[in-house]
Amino acid sequence: MSVAVETFGFFLGVLGLLMLGVTLPNGYWRVSSIHGNVITTSTIFENLWYSCATDSTGVYNCWEFPSMLALSGTIQACRALMITAILFGFLGLFVGIVGLRCTQVGSLTLESKAKLAATAGALDIVAGICGMVTISWYASNITREFFDPLYSGTKYELGPALYLGWSASLLCILGGILLCSHCCCSSQSSSNRVPYKAPLTVLPTVSPTSRLPPGASDNSEASFGKYGKNAYV
Repeated sequence: MSVAVETFGFFLGVLGLLMLGVTLPNGYWRVSSIHGNVITTSTIFENLWYSCATDSTGVYNCWEFPSMLALSGTIQACRALMITAILFGFLGLFVGIVGLRCTQVGSLTLESKAKLAATAGALDIVAGICGMVTISWYASNITREFFDPLYSGTKYELGPALYLGWSASLLCILGGILLCSHCCCSSQSSSNRVPYKAPLTVLPTVSPTSRLPPGASDNSEASFGKYGKNAYV
């Protein structure tokens, strides 16, 4: 059952990484709101890289953001965090493949594999946290502008890509927790085991007189007493 938990946590991290990879290029991070608009001629949707506008006929035009230095600090930070999350996810994927007990790469011991699996879990947790911070920060800016009565620009709503990113980050965190908790439990159980030692058998010491039949020692002493000292000269 422990191997199944470890494998399940690894695949949760892989699924979260794939979903993060789909979230990053998705164009629907935020969608223009129709709240308060009498006539809506076009719908605008944006992500971290470009902005698109579509009309009622379905024709849309997209343009990339002109310069990275001209962007707001929020967009730049979200880009960096998302790329960091994907990089940590890939590192966790490669380390997890080596650290799983159902795989054999080189001549690694079970203790080394447990450490590698725990490292992969920690990397997955960091990737999930980076993704969660990015999505939450971006969503908080959308809601702040939406409910600000003094904001005169285009108001947006949360796009479907944000919900996908939240789910991906949660899967990465859960997979990392499963990997780390399983490896910690397995290391504690292995350290609590008492090493087996073979019992020592103590051989009884046998005196020379004990090998004689009973009564032989007494008879020999008595027979020696019958003769004088001169009998041995």
